Amino acid sequence: MKKNLILLSAIAMSVTLNTFGQNKKVSQDMAEQGFVHDMSDSYTTPDDSAVIAKLEDWQDRKFGIFFHWGVYSIPGISESWPLCSEDKFMARRRKIQPDMNYDEFKKWYWDLSKQFNPSEFNATDWAALMKSAGMKYMVFTTKHHDGFCMYDSKLTDYTITNQTGIDPLKNLIDEFRNHGFMIGTYFSKADWHSPWYWNPDKATPARGVNYDIKKHPDWWKNFCEYTNGQVDELMTNYGPIDILWLDGGWVKAPAEDLGIDTIIDNARAKQPGLIAVDRTVKGRNENYLTPEMRIPKEQLPYPWETNTTLTNRWGWTPNPKYKSAFDVINMLAEITAKGGNFLLDVGPDGKGRIEQAAIDRLNYIGNWLDKNGEAIYATRATEIYNDGPIWFNASKDGKTIYGIFTLNDGEKLPQTIEWTGNVPTGKMTLLANGKKLKYTTKEGKTTVVLPSVMNDEPFAFKFSIKK
Repeated sequence: MKKNLILLSAIAMSVTLNTFGQNKKVSQDMAEQGFVHDMSDSYTTPDDSAVIAKLEDWQDRKFGIFFHWGVYSIPGISESWPLCSEDKFMARRRKIQPDMNYDEFKKWYWDLSKQFNPSEFNATDWAALMKSAGMKYMVFTTKHHDGFCMYDSKLTDYTITNQTGIDPLKNLIDEFRNHGFMIGTYFSKADWHSPWYWNPDKATPARGVNYDIKKHPDWWKNFCEYTNGQVDELMTNYGPIDILWLDGGWVKAPAEDLGIDTIIDNARAKQPGLIAVDRTVKGRNENYLTPEMRIPKEQLPYPWETNTTLTNRWGWTPNPKYKSAFDVINMLAEITAKGGNFLLDVGPDGKGRIEQAAIDRLNYIGNWLDKNGEAIYATRATEIYNDGPIWFNASKDGKTIYGIFTLNDGEKLPQTIEWTGNVPTGKMTLLANGKKLKYTTKEGKTTVVLPSVMNDEPFAFKFSIKK
């Protein structure tokens, strides 16, 4: 495996939208949403042994759930971004409220909090569903760019607890912890509702702070203290936290210097081994990288995680376009073969409900992982990781190779499958039922005869390779 890592380190680190055969449809769907973040082209290895150990645990888990839930879930619109007056978000805002000017829209959006009534929110059901779906870590959106806190912040009245008396973060952490999940808190470094970030006496022309920090250092000092205080609330009041997932990559030194090093150091004093994800900001506080709506073109030699949506939006919207269960399984196979984790987003509605269409897909994925999960969990990248529709992982000791044959919806399994390299030795078995597979190898190419009774769905198998 050390040899494999050396080989991986020579791979180009640029990231592009993957359009490889089996995933073309998914790639096109992802392209419709557009991309916000590119990956950094460098990685700083942590020097804290507790962080390194937790990253190893996180890399074993492979599959996580991401929740985008907030005031935007009430009418079912895009999260936060319609508040931004950058040109590319103007059409989105006008589509939502065509008769409102910008100032009217901002007031309407922020006042949505007064309508929040998550009367059907049930943290126990959410956790049980995601456990059965085969997920092993959770990231919850505690505060998006709009500034609405989905936890009990004492530093602002703009919180769900102030509106409803409910603290969903506490309920969710308790339930997901009971199911053995690693816990992550998403937190936006930007806060468009805060008068210390978007000062109400000034226009808001873009996503960044709307005043000259050099001319108003006291305003910026207030915002830095506010941000540090809110992160401290998350790290202090909710028990063990494993991941601090910081969004808003434009909020960084030197232009918008929050003092992130100090914030992370203070957080780790409360949460030893905390994984910091100051996403898209190169350096010591980006412990893993987060390509959004993208899968890297090649394997990457450092920890990373693709985050994408089950539908075509982060939060809940009416009548969304869903990815299929096969789409998700195929993406999971590709991502893990390239050495990454997969954070899949589900957006509950304003009442706290997860749609049945999402539940059906998650249940299917979970059933598949019950039978085939050995090929996903606690695996590591192997040198020869792909041939056509087949993606390969390896056990940590490198003695076992796992193959995952991906299949699109409506396709039939072939009678035989084949690949070059990863030459098997000894028996080869299906993970779903332990049955042996017949194969032949000639000049480095392996051909496997599939049993006629197999279902037309992705499947996984394992074998040893010749050293």
